[in-house]
Order: sequence, then structure tokens, then C-alpha cells
Amino acid sequence: MMHCTRSTLFVPFLRLQARTLSAVVKDVPLTDFKVENEPLLGYLPGSPERAELEAAIAKHESQVADVPIMIGDQEYRTDLVQHQVMPHKHSHKLAKFYYATSDLVQKAIDTAVAARANWERVPLNEKFDIWLKAADLMAGKYRQDLNATTMLGQSKTVIQAEIDSAAELVDFLRFNALYAKEGAKWQPRSPEPNVTVNKLRLRGMEGFIAAISPFNFTAIGGNLAFTPAMMGNVVVWKPSDTAVLSNFTVYKIMREAGVPGDIVSFVPADGPVFGDTITKSPNLAAVNFTGSVPTFQRLWAQVGQNLIKFRNFPRLVGECGGKNYHLVHPSADVTSVVNGTIRSAFEYCGQKCSACSRAYIPESLWSEVKDKMVAVQKELKVGDVKEFDSFMSAVIDAKAFKRIKGYIEHANSSPNLTVLAGGKCDDSVGYFVEPTIVQTTDPDDRIMTEEIFGPVLTVYVYPDEKVDEMITLANTSTPYALTGAIFGQDESWLAKATDALKDSAGNFYINDKSTGSVVAQQPFGGARMSGTNDKAGGLQYALKWTSPQAIKQTMVPLTDVKYPYMK
Repeated sequence: MMHCTRSTLFVPFLRLQARTLSAVVKDVPLTDFKVENEPLLGYLPGSPERAELEAAIAKHESQVADVPIMIGDQEYRTDLVQHQVMPHKHSHKLAKFYYATSDLVQKAIDTAVAARANWERVPLNEKFDIWLKAADLMAGKYRQDLNATTMLGQSKTVIQAEIDSAAELVDFLRFNALYAKEGAKWQPRSPEPNVTVNKLRLRGMEGFIAAISPFNFTAIGGNLAFTPAMMGNVVVWKPSDTAVLSNFTVYKIMREAGVPGDIVSFVPADGPVFGDTITKSPNLAAVNFTGSVPTFQRLWAQVGQNLIKFRNFPRLVGECGGKNYHLVHPSADVTSVVNGTIRSAFEYCGQKCSACSRAYIPESLWSEVKDKMVAVQKELKVGDVKEFDSFMSAVIDAKAFKRIKGYIEHANSSPNLTVLAGGKCDDSVGYFVEPTIVQTTDPDDRIMTEEIFGPVLTVYVYPDEKVDEMITLANTSTPYALTGAIFGQDESWLAKATDALKDSAGNFYINDKSTGSVVAQQPFGGARMSGTNDKAGGLQYALKWTSPQAIKQTMVPLTDVKYPYMK
């Protein structure tokens, strides 16, 4: 059973009117605007932002939010009731939400397709204004609501939430608008404008886009759903079950900024139900996905099986994680190696697609690196996100806890592996896993080749003279190619390794950790089984979501069918 009510949550929206073709083709000057990366706030004791965040945490923790399915201006609730809990205190329900049935997913598709024509004709400048307004709301009025819902629902510490749900999300909105504006300025050549005028029109794609977002970055959810919408597309958005509240907060802010309800539908659903429904629709134009390799492969296979049914060839954009490496040369600075590796491996419990999960350390540095790593690990507090001295909190849910614990048990039982630090797991209150450092004598052990997505770092210690063999090992021992980092002061080796590891990572770091990409500074994405490398946060990402049309207008009549040489 499902229940439908008209939403009263949101402000009035744009009234869209269809424009004539001539108005669309006519050049519309694009307003110039400048963008800088959103600064991170410090949250020091006594600061205004800390007080505001603590108030927002208290507000959201004290209630169970009711999160409806949103299609157009209608709220829907089904009998398929679900709850989002706090991972660090899993007895605490944070939000109540509802799985959409396949009929509701189809309704969202139909609503989107019906709205496409009018939305696509709204000039880009008007869309940019909405997105920039939303960014301002997120940077100011709603910043701490975004941070608090991300901290409580996804167990991010203060700094990890600030980086993600505030700064990166704001950067996505602003820079994608900027880059789209710059890209839209390009027009084809018209060598004789008195004879022929050529134009390029950036259209949205015909059909709808399915956005499927992960739990680990609130900003990714906002980007996957709303960047295609900014470019004239209509979107059906399936958020992660474990990020529903923060994602719904993003959705509400975008609505308040002026995005009509039928342009992006918010549709929590069971994964196979959602995937089966969208891939059967002839109107599927694209899938924008971040998640696991098996899920993306399943969607891709379903698209292939249904290819004959589609109006267009659907575009498939996916980011699927990695098994990211730190490769350390004997000339490396030990302090940088230790601190960079600890941060990369254990911030947000290693639940970043880019987290360092395997490290190759030379024998000559290992004793010092090991001692310092173990010492630093002992200082890392694992606790509640409300305790501002926590370095990390709980992993996302019971399934993740069981998976990660299984790798630690493998480390404890294998003769090739030794747990050097951490290794304790406790799910009695929250899904807590200690940051764990493992040493292996087998660089091909599954703990070195399989994605764990948790706070487990495995180190292989190699003889110094085999450093170049480690380049090959880092490049070939896993099916992924998302991020990687090399450390060293030997410039000739750094140059050689950088060239040899060209295909090993979409985001490559030299003397820096493998995490922490910033929108417009390090566009993000990888290849191989890590995804389609479409570089979110880069120049071309927004333009990816258009279907350009070339238009030629001739100004003089054609008076003859014959060419001059024929006379």
C-alpha cells in the first residue's frame, strides 16, 4: 500500500513556459561569474561554527525524521518502511523512510519524461542562477544541517563532514556551473557569416537519467543527481539507504533554491527493484552511478540485454572504488610517508574510494616507518562523532562490519600475515573497527588485492634493490586503477615511476597521500574496474550531460543544383 500527499515542505517553484525554437537557437549571452573553492571552517572551541554545529547535531539527534518519496510535488509513503540508524549507536533511529515500489519508480520516470521538454528549454543562465543560489544556501544557512545529518547518519567526524557535505558539495555546484558556462561559449566557425551561420546548441538528453549514489560522500549524491539536471536533464535519484537523511537535506535545499519537483525525483528503493525498472524503460538516457563493481556490472549487463528497447544508446557513467597504493622509494621522507599513509588509510574508517589499502615499503626504512606508524595508530581515538577529538568513528553498517572483520580474522589466521596494530572489532553499541595495520610476506595475498573499504592497511616490505619491481607489482596486482601515490626524493626515479604508472591510477600523487582530491584542482575518477573515469570536478563533467545539436543556417538562396565545374 502507498500513500500520496501534496508536499507542503517547499517554496513555490519556477513556472516554466515553452519557448519557440527561434528563441532557443538565438544566442543568449551568458553572465560571467567567478568561483573559488569553498574555504573550510575550523570548528575550534568557542567558535561560532562549532556552536552552530553542536546545535544542529542536537536538533537532528533528538528526532526521527520522516523522509518521504518525492515525485513532482507529491509525497509518497509505502508499507515498505525502512530506518536509517546512527552507525556509532545503531540502536538510535535517525530517519524513517520508505522503499518505492516498481510502480512508483515508473511513475517517477513518467513524471520526469513529461517535464523534460519545458525544463530543457529554460536558458542555461537561469539554471546557473538556481544552482549558485543553492550553493550559497549550502555554504551559509544550511551548512550545519548538512554537516550534522552527515555526521550522525554516516558517522563522519567534524572535519570529514565539513570537507564533504559543505565544501565539496558547494564546489560541485559552483564549478560545474562555471565550467558549463565556459563550455557553452564555444561556437563552431562561420567563415562567411553573411552566407552561412553555424551554431551549437547544448541540449539535455532525450529521456531520463538515473542517479544512483553511495553512502560515503553526501557531495557525490548531490553531484550525481543535480549536475545532469543543471544541463537540462530530468533525473530519478536513488539515494543510499545509509545516507537518506543527508541526501534528503540536499534535495530540500535544491527545491528551495528553485529546482522544480518534477525535474529531480527522490526515490529510495531496493537496489534490484530500482535497477530492473530503470533498465526496462525505453526512455533511459543515462545512468550516473557510484558504488560497487558488481552492482555497476549488473546495471551494464541489463542495459546491454535491453539495448534493442531503448530510444537512444544510454550513457553509463560509473565510479566503483579501488585498491589504492602507496609506493615508497628508499629516498622518501619517513614523516611524510607515515602521516600521509595513516591519514589516507584511516580517515573516515577507510571508507573512501581513494583510501590507501596497500603500501610497499623498502627494508631500509621499514623499522622507522613501522615504529612511527604503530605509535601514531595508538593515538587515534575511535569514538562518537560528537566527541571532537575522535579521529574516526564507526563503519557504516552491519554488513560492512562483518566484511571488514572477516579480513582481520584472515590476517590473524594466515601464516603470511601479521597484525601489527589494531585489529579489535566491537559492534555491541556501534559498528566499531580499530584502525588496523597488517604486514604481509605475500604481495599477492587477497588482503593486498581485494577492496576492503574499511580501516585496514596492509604493508609489503621489499628489498631496496627491487624497488623497480614494485612499480610493476603496484600496477598489475589488482584490477583497479583509481588512486595511487609514490614517495621519494630521487627525482629520476620519481619521473620513471610516474611514467610507468600512468595507467595505474586516474588520480596520481607524488609525495602526498592518495586521498583528498579537491573539485577543480584534482578532478576525480579512475579506469579499469574503478570506473569510466569521467572526472567529476573537472572541466568536461557538466558537458558530459548534454546532447549537442549542430545547426547551420544559410542566408542566401541556393539558385542552382549544378556545380560551376559542370558548366
